[in-house]
Amino acid sequence: MERGTKADWELLHDLHYKAEGLPIGPQFWKLTLHGQTIGVLVVGMPKGMLKERHLVFKKLAPGSGETTLTNTNRYHYINANFRVVSRFVIDTMFRGIGAGYRMMNLVARMDGHKFMEIQSSMSKFNAFGQKAGFRFVKPMNANKFDTGMKFFRGNFESTPQDFEAVVNELENSPRFEQLFAACKEFYQKNSATESTGAARDGADARVAAMSPRDIIKGIQQMSLASPMYGVFQNPDLGRTLPERLPLTAFDRQQPTARLVLNG
Repeated sequence: MERGTKADWELLHDLHYKAEGLPIGPQFWKLTLHGQTIGVLVVGMPKGMLKERHLVFKKLAPGSGETTLTNTNRYHYINANFRVVSRFVIDTMFRGIGAGYRMMNLVARMDGHKFMEIQSSMSKFNAFGQKAGFRFVKPMNANKFDTGMKFFRGNFESTPQDFEAVVNELENSPRFEQLFAACKEFYQKNSATESTGAARDGADARVAAMSPRDIIKGIQQMSLASPMYGVFQNPDLGRTLPERLPLTAFDRQQPTARLVLNG
């Protein structure tokens, strides 16, 4: 276990379902076996506002007395103390042996920040985050769940969760152009990715270039996705840890206890 580079991510990124991009401020960690990279974890900058985080860290939640100063200070605190597990992939030959949760635990320590977050839909089905010592809040519906369901039910016969069925219905609709335009308008209006921050400047061009598959995927993600939020508090904050650790270092102590260093 040690720091890696973007080149390590490029070796394995095709095995990850979000292979098309990286987070803001990526930092790379790699797991190697006899010189071969078999795992890569990418840490990124956290979101400034996150409703699940506000359930855990209530003092970070915006309130009625919000000002520019308090909002700015919130971002300063989050950027200084939080990071997020953004991409994580283990080579298929080495899955199911406990490498993933061990690596994630050690990265959360070695990264050096007070809190490590994760938002993962897979955490509902695979307890790797829990095994790594992350604590999770109860799953919540996406912010646009009600709005998205209303849109799907008002425009499609297919089940909203069935991606292929919705795409096929759109592409074969006798009013394809009208429906496709409605999908683009709905997505751009409701997507935080396209309608907030600096991303707004190029939103018109990006959305105009989206295919039917792209636009349905975008609407589904913003209205149906409900990743679980977990957080790990670093018990080794402030300690100088080795630059490289064996994966078995995880087994020397409980997942949330201070790391036992040999020698």
